Amino acid sequence: MSTTKQVEGTASLATTPGAKQFSLPPLKEKDFNRAGKLGSNISIAFHGLWANRLRSMLTALGIFIGVAAVIAALIMTEGVSASITNTISSLGTNVITIASGAGSNGARGFNTSVTSTAPSITAADATLISKVPDVTGVTPVISVASRAIYGNQNWNTTVLGVMPVYQSIQNWTLSEGTWYTDSDELAARPVALIGQTVANNLFAATGDDPLGKLIRIGSQTFRVGGVLTAKGGNSDNEIFVPFAAAQDRLKNSTYVDQILAQVDDSSNINSVQQAITSLLEKSHHIASGAANDFNLTNSTQLLQTASQFTSTLTILLVGIASISLTVGGIGIMNIMIVSVTERTREIGIRISVGAQRGDIRNQFLIEALVLSLIGGIIGMILGLLIGYGVTLLIKIPFVISATTLLVPFLISASIGIIFGLYPAIRASRLDPIDALRSA
Repeated sequence: MSTTKQVEGTASLATTPGAKQFSLPPLKEKDFNRAGKLGSNISIAFHGLWANRLRSMLTALGIFIGVAAVIAALIMTEGVSASITNTISSLGTNVITIASGAGSNGARGFNTSVTSTAPSITAADATLISKVPDVTGVTPVISVASRAIYGNQNWNTTVLGVMPVYQSIQNWTLSEGTWYTDSDELAARPVALIGQTVANNLFAATGDDPLGKLIRIGSQTFRVGGVLTAKGGNSDNEIFVPFAAAQDRLKNSTYVDQILAQVDDSSNINSVQQAITSLLEKSHHIASGAANDFNLTNSTQLLQTASQFTSTLTILLVGIASISLTVGGIGIMNIMIVSVTERTREIGIRISVGAQRGDIRNQFLIEALVLSLIGGIIGMILGLLIGYGVTLLIKIPFVISATTLLVPFLISASIGIIFGLYPAIRASRLDPIDALRSA
């Protein structure tokens, strides 16, 4: 048997024994136009979801977990991208890096992948490069991993021997002290500029001001001439000394690790890079068609490579997170099918009193859509919180873009429509006689 509940101004609505019961709101003339029908369907959808609110909440759980995972993945990859971009930008703009080793792109290409690291670049090459048109600054670079010692404190660091022009090429500033001068370079004076990490680990325990203090690098003594302003990352764990001092005291070699060349304008980078390539090929006596023993990269290429990396990472993380969204969508489909089965008699009554099949379809489709959007909104909030926590933990920028905020709504709406369409169509195609007879 079935029970029937009569509400004034509405069609009576029957449910099966033990099922949740609710009545349709009173109908008005405006309810029969398109906007009115949509409003009624939305109202009915909320009634249906609220009548089974625990089940609705559990169904939305899969959606908001998936959306939260997608949002957190987007925030993390955008934060990583911003961190890499900031790091590359801090290395200086319009800078070409020349290093030893043949690139994978052959003799004439602008190489970013090194297949050989045999030393081949010298300070004499830097002198030649400084004469190339549109080059505004050049410095050879010597890199030495060493231990810095002050009193009873010691710290593992990287020491870079560079020319004074390195400061402008790499956009370095000092929190105290001054950069060493050309005369310091010519005299190979043992003066050192230390990063914030080095300063903290050598001097924080004693409370001494680093400026003017003597530190030992390897077996050599250097005077601290300044403390660098923090940039973040490994660059704060570096010590800069005059190139000549590093060559005489720390690394007695005719070869250098890198040469940095600054170009006057970004529009000239490619032409300058080609000119440097031709110059070094001639200087190194590279035969036509043979692989170079050096490679060149610039900041633009590094940014492009970083962009490709983060794009791939974004696709990977979002793809993994989408699996849970698919599971959540299947959960919505299952629940909507169950809902159609439970409300078969209601559907039969609505059709028998004049409801069109499109109205039935829209009713259940809106239910699925509302369920998905609720899950999407909760997921967006949860994802933002997770993303903020992770970026704070690993110390990368917290970046929110318009894409990050639009994604949860687009994903939720898509899932609601895709996975709610079949149950909705199934409900609209029920035969009213069979539907009334089924209960």
